[in-house]
Amino acid sequence: MAHKKVVILGGGFAGINVAKILGGDMNCHVTMIDRGNHHLFQPLLYQVAMAGLNPSDIASPIRSMLRRYDNIFTLMAEAQQIDVERRVVMTDFGDREYDYLVVACGATHDYFGRDEWEEFAPGLKTIPQATEIRRRVLTAFEAAERTYDLEEQTKCMTFVLVGGGPTGVELAGAIAEMAHNTLKKDFKTIDATHAKVILVQSGDRILKQFPASLSAYSKDALASLGVDVRLGSRVTDITADGVQIGDEFIAAKTVIWAAGVKANPIGKSLGAELDRAGQVVVGNDLTIAGHPEVFVIGDQASAKDEDGKMLPGVAPVAIQQGQYVGKLIRREAAGKATVPRRPFHYRDKGQVATIGRRRAVMQSGRLRLTGSIAWLGWLFIHILYLNGFRNRLFVFFSWAWSYVTFARGARLIVPKRWKNNIN
Repeated sequence: MAHKKVVILGGGFAGINVAKILGGDMNCHVTMIDRGNHHLFQPLLYQVAMAGLNPSDIASPIRSMLRRYDNIFTLMAEAQQIDVERRVVMTDFGDREYDYLVVACGATHDYFGRDEWEEFAPGLKTIPQATEIRRRVLTAFEAAERTYDLEEQTKCMTFVLVGGGPTGVELAGAIAEMAHNTLKKDFKTIDATHAKVILVQSGDRILKQFPASLSAYSKDALASLGVDVRLGSRVTDITADGVQIGDEFIAAKTVIWAAGVKANPIGKSLGAELDRAGQVVVGNDLTIAGHPEVFVIGDQASAKDEDGKMLPGVAPVAIQQGQYVGKLIRREAAGKATVPRRPFHYRDKGQVATIGRRRAVMQSGRLRLTGSIAWLGWLFIHILYLNGFRNRLFVFFSWAWSYVTFARGARLIVPKRWKNNIN
């Protein structure tokens, strides 16, 4: 039996789990394509942005993760177009034919038609974005320290986060804790504890994917950290000087975007139905209509559960979709196909979000936890799912040290420029 050519686009949670299932199966020749060279544990990316962890603590080289599998070929490249009729992926290094295609390129930020805001309000999806946010936050305190203009100091020490989902909530809590604990003794001119952290949410509550009681707890927890949570507020403009919210202008040097996402545009070339966020609409086997050999999974897919409810764009969904697709391809490549295919079933194990030190929310079925217990659960879950023993060990000791000392070891400002301008 000839081996099947499998092409996987994207080395995130979805794609990497497909590859691991197919690894070692000589019925499949797998090509993993990603424009970066690393797999990123995105749920902890905000910790890099807030100087709690180093990038290497939450990322692993894709080649290292897959090197033991002789049937997997890894390429650092960018997919540019997909021809589903010819079964060819066109990349910046050439064409790649496939028998099965897995599209798992993830999502990026959606500024709702105001892409010019990105320059002033970066989002948080990649390591470069995380280090840029870290640079802006730390530089803002440095800029406040070197001026005696109180109005300018206030502007430098005002941080606005747009979006009340997990990313916005976690960032808001982390900035507040950094200002009140880590930085409070570092400066002579300013008092870092006077920093203003404002979380802007257009809806009537934050963390809307959680039960209302947990959303209310999260809002109160943020308030206890000094975060100003603005509900029912819509941003109408963002400039280098601050944010316009209705009739109010908030002067702020640092604005962070966490309000919306849209799927990677490579999905458009599939010719399949797209939803409003550009996600590819898939069937119950995660394939596009008319092409059972083309799977779309992770944040790029618009998929529903058995009750017709949209599956959220979270890591557990991507992981389970990747495992499902990997097993399905493996069975069919071995000649054990089932007709019709068994539909994908998502096992919802719950969700968790952290607000700050000993402040978190957790929900699993009817179980609802808050405070220290939920926070310890959050710690355990994230260490458990990190890739590699080294990363788990480093993150554990970094968190333990930070808990005891309130220090943040990755508090470095790395400028964009790299050329030596000293003459």
